[in-house]
Amino acid sequence: MSATARDLARRLWLLLALGAAATVALFGAYWGVHGDAVPLSSSSAPGVFAVDTAKYALGQAQKYVMQRPSATGDFHTQISVATQSLALAASDNVTGLEGRQSVQTVDALIAVYTGWIEKANLEPSGTPLQAAYLSYAKSVLGDTTKQPPAGSVMDRLNKLHVSQEKVVKWQTSFGWLLRLAWSAALVLCVALLGALVEAQRFSRRRFRRRWNRPLAVATALLVAGVTTLALFTWRTHAGMAHSRTLLKQSYIGDAIPKAGLNVAGHMAGAGFRAAAAGWILAGGALLMVLIVAGLLPRITEYRFRSSR
Repeated sequence: MSATARDLARRLWLLLALGAAATVALFGAYWGVHGDAVPLSSSSAPGVFAVDTAKYALGQAQKYVMQRPSATGDFHTQISVATQSLALAASDNVTGLEGRQSVQTVDALIAVYTGWIEKANLEPSGTPLQAAYLSYAKSVLGDTTKQPPAGSVMDRLNKLHVSQEKVVKWQTSFGWLLRLAWSAALVLCVALLGALVEAQRFSRRRFRRRWNRPLAVATALLVAGVTTLALFTWRTHAGMAHSRTLLKQSYIGDAIPKAGLNVAGHMAGAGFRAAAAGWILAGGALLMVLIVAGLLPRITEYRFRSSR
């Protein structure tokens, strides 16, 4: 094999190795950010707002009871809203088995709370027995404005909300491991870019052609792909950071759907950007095909010459 063929072969294998390594590293770093974006927008955020809705509905139910114990229609409407919201929180499964068990316990306590209220409504207004039933109901529910007693409905919902916040924080974090992954991916992409440019110059010197078209296309594909993926990642991470700030707070009334719309706005397009992870693998494969198409014919040509 001639010296030129050996030089071309070394460059080919170097480019293929760098291409494979950069593809894998970039895919891992990209998915590390975007893999949690869809669960955050489709499950975690709705689950958090569902708990806020349940807490607000229960507070409103207790308010109606205190104002007019006989107003059972408004009371049961709010209880229905609370139970439906908790069913949504359970289906979103933000905190896993522990969260589902908490919701089941809260559902059972709400049934106990509702039972005491219904017993109170059967008693004449203002009687000691009615007051006792209402007191039992309030102790099961817990204070809706201050720190509720341990084990009450509101206490359990507050703890569930805290657990959900921890999941959201984990999903939206950009810790040292992700930073390391992105640093490694970018270093490999820069090394691959440098190797492509060097191979293009080597080809120009040896074969006196301005461009090796497959290598030029591979270089353009690499630059455009990495730039696009970096912009997608910046957009998704910014949206997740804003969402985390919004989800740290507790909301009441009309503020709940407004906060939900804000989170949805920040996370708009997250699913599309997450799906772009598949482009990385396809793009990496195409990149290596272009590298082979740019160098292998020349290597074969020199091998043929040397064999003659």
